[in-house]
Amino acid sequence: MYWTLELAVKLEDAPWPATKEELIDYANRSGAPLEVIENLQEIEDEGDVYESIEEIWPDYPSKEDFLWDEDEY
Repeated sequence: MYWTLELAVKLEDAPWPATKEELIDYANRSGAPLEVIENLQEIEDEGDVYESIEEIWPDYPSKEDFLWDEDEY
């Protein structure tokens, strides 16, 4: 399983919180690349509910990772 920013962005608008099955369904319905669906299928699932993409990909960049101040614009 590998995540890139390009792939992870496809799940930003997913209906969080969501289960693995709900995320796979969302990815299918939204036309996400096959790699996103494959990555979701590889998650070891114990019936967990995921609150955000950060729980699936801990390295997902947050707004604090970017070096601009939104208040300036």
